Parts: sequence; structure tokens; C-alpha cells
Amino acid sequence: MWNTPNLLTLLRILLIPVFVGIFYIPAAWNPLVCALIFTIAALTDWLDGYLARRWRQTSPFGAFLDPVADKLMVAVALVLLVQSDPRALLALPAAIIIGREITVSALREWMAELGSRTQVAVSRVGKFKTAAQMVALILLIAIRGDTGAPLYSLGMALLYIAAILTLWSMVCYLYAAWPSLTSSHESLKGKDGS
Repeated sequence: MWNTPNLLTLLRILLIPVFVGIFYIPAAWNPLVCALIFTIAALTDWLDGYLARRWRQTSPFGAFLDPVADKLMVAVALVLLVQSDPRALLALPAAIIIGREITVSALREWMAELGSRTQVAVSRVGKFKTAAQMVALILLIAIRGDTGAPLYSLGMALLYIAAILTLWSMVCYLYAAWPSLTSSHESLKGKDGS
């Protein structure tokens, strides 16, 4: 369980409180250091998956922890950015992205209960979404507060592209899972839906 890919995933989770703490330090170097921390987290996200496949060190623990670490880091970054710039322009894509992550996570859990987890596996659209989202967040964190900067505008554009791809991939997941969601299963009788 404690192989290199899983340790990199744990490092990503441990970087979250460091990221939050530094985000609130009133210093000129703050945005760039926070962007660097987020960049390290994003790179470990790619690296742990690459190493797990290359070294054949995939594990159930890693398969569980990796998406949790990704979603935590992205959600925390979005919440902090919206808190520091509480405009609808930023809040809308943040709400879409976080809402999608909750929906798809619940959908995957539901499909796993039905034994159809592979129907909602990560798609190519999801990978493009993740790339656009990570670059957008790095730019928005680094240029925080300077809303007139060209890189800030690029970050916002990429965040909206990520939000659109997020909705698209969610629709794809729901479409793939729809037959299972709309059929009756004897094993699910009596569930209270909580």
C-alpha cells in the first residue's frame, strides 16, 4: 500500500493545509508560492498515475485515494479563489465544477453498487477538462487580484472551457449510466436513498 505512487498522492493531500495557510499570508510573494504549491500538486497527480502504471503498482487504496486528493485540491483552490474574488464571473464556473465532481462521484459510487463501475470510467473529455482546469487554476492563483492582467483573462477563459467540458463529461457519464439508473434492481429495494 505504501508504494511511491500512493505516497505522492498522500503528499498532494498534505499540501492542502500548507496551500491554505500560505494563501492567507499577507505578503507579495504569496500568490506565486501558492501557484507553485498547486503546480507541484498537479504534477504529482500526473506522476503518481504514470508511475503506478509503469511500475505496475496500482492498488485499490491508490484507486480510491487518487481521485479524492484531486477533488480536494481543486475544490479548496476554487473556494479560496471565490472567497478572495467574490464575483459571479468566478463563482459560476467554480459552482459548476464542484457540483459536477459531487454528482459524478455519487454516480460512480452508485454504479459500483450495481457492479457497473466501468460504465462511468474516466473519459478523454475528462482528461482535457482536467488539463484546462489545472492550468486555469495555476494562472488564477498566481495572478490573484490583478484582474486586468492578460494571464488572468487567459485563466478565466480556461476555467470556463473547463466548466463547459465538465458539463459535457457529466452528461456523457449520465448517458452511459442512464439504463442502469432507470431500471429496477431487486437488490436495491428498501434503500432509503441517504
